[in-house]
Amino acid sequence: MFTGIVTEIGEVLAVSPRAEGLRRIRIACGYPSSSIVEGGSIACAGACLTVVGAGQEGGRTWFAVDAAAETLKLTTVASWRPGRRINLERPLKLGDELGGHLVAGHIDGIATLVGREDLKDMARLQLRAPPELARFVAPKGSVALDGVSLTVNEAAGDTFSVLIIPHTLKVTTFGTLVRGDELNLEVDLMARYAARLIERNAGIG
Repeated sequence: MFTGIVTEIGEVLAVSPRAEGLRRIRIACGYPSSSIVEGGSIACAGACLTVVGAGQEGGRTWFAVDAAAETLKLTTVASWRPGRRINLERPLKLGDELGGHLVAGHIDGIATLVGREDLKDMARLQLRAPPELARFVAPKGSVALDGVSLTVNEAAGDTFSVLIIPHTLKVTTFGTLVRGDELNLEVDLMARYAARLIERNAGIG
């Protein structure tokens, strides 16, 4: 599990195809190489990926992950190329502060940035969610966008908005977002469970 609090911005170094539709992605980061364990998990732009290798090169730490067909289908990982900057988060440890909200790292779909309003030291982002996910997004509820825990400001139809504070603009990739960019979207687990319970009580599904 994760909290949606980004701890590092990584850079994609290489992307190479593997057997059975896999892609191996090598990512540079500022984490100590000794702290990255093969078989462990790191949230990469919100997607929980398993570390398959790590080391140091040119004074920088790197780690490698494999992205399977389902990940490539549901996330922005399929579009990653060398030079791409991505938000990173290490898994939550027992006793850690839960500063955001519980994030599984299982991406539900891709949201598209349809508007950006730059305010004094802040930015308001308007996004369009896939229609099948829009019902899980509600004002004052939580979403994770590219691995960042955010509170929904407004929601109507399949669009919603979030307000990005100065600190978040500084420590994530959000500072450079422009209209048309795509972001990994994970809806709130509680919203999904609540909707499922309502459906069951109503005899749906």
